[in-house]
Amino acid sequence: MITIKSAVEIDRLRESGRIVALTFRHIEPMVVPGITTEEIDREICRFITSQGGRPAFKGIPSSTGVPFPGNSCISIDEEVVHGIPNGRKLQAGQIVGIDIGVEKGGFYGDAARTYKVGNVSSLKDRLVQVTKEALAIAIQEARAERPLGAISHAIQTHVEAAGFSVVRDLVGHGIGKTLHEAPQIPNFGSSNQGPKLRVGMTLAIEPMVNAGKWQVRFLPDSWRVVTLDGSPSAHFENTIAITDSAPEVLTELVEDK
Repeated sequence: MITIKSAVEIDRLRESGRIVALTFRHIEPMVVPGITTEEIDREICRFITSQGGRPAFKGIPSSTGVPFPGNSCISIDEEVVHGIPNGRKLQAGQIVGIDIGVEKGGFYGDAARTYKVGNVSSLKDRLVQVTKEALAIAIQEARAERPLGAISHAIQTHVEAAGFSVVRDLVGHGIGKTLHEAPQIPNFGSSNQGPKLRVGMTLAIEPMVNAGKWQVRFLPDSWRVVTLDGSPSAHFENTIAITDSAPEVLTELVEDK
């Protein structure tokens, strides 16, 4: 069931989203060659806690019941999503997707960014740019009375026009008092499919884009998802609220928009 949030509830989501955005601003300078993903994850936890929030991903069970061990998801190159922070050091030429969730006051914010580590190949550079653009284009489609499929179709159209592929086995989602709510938001499909968007809906839109083919595989740890063909993948995500005018992005700071 899709929940419609009140103005008070959206204000609480806005606060969780603000902490997500502040966390990205805080850790972005850390994304350099030589740092471990575990070190980044530890600082993400420390900063979120300092802001009165709680890392939302820690301990969440997978479909097989395995609790997620990190405070954030940090995925490198061919890892699409759900990368587990560990002692692996970032290297120049990689791209790294960082997915951060925050719970505060019983409401959630969720966003992802893909960063370039040092100088990267032209393919990876374009992949990151196109995925970021796809998210921005999709958000502008998220307006009251339009079908949910308008978001999905906008992502697929932009990505495939650039020669890349959208992941089909993973989706965006509603968000609110729980991290994952209805509706599911595929990154592909017809523009006229799905329920109509309504004022008060809150959504986490997240294009996941592969440089090669769209197929992925799930690793035995029950969490990490990688491209089947080993090609690099990029991931961008924002939590938004549907309003009676333009959509409001809750996981970006006003000065960063």
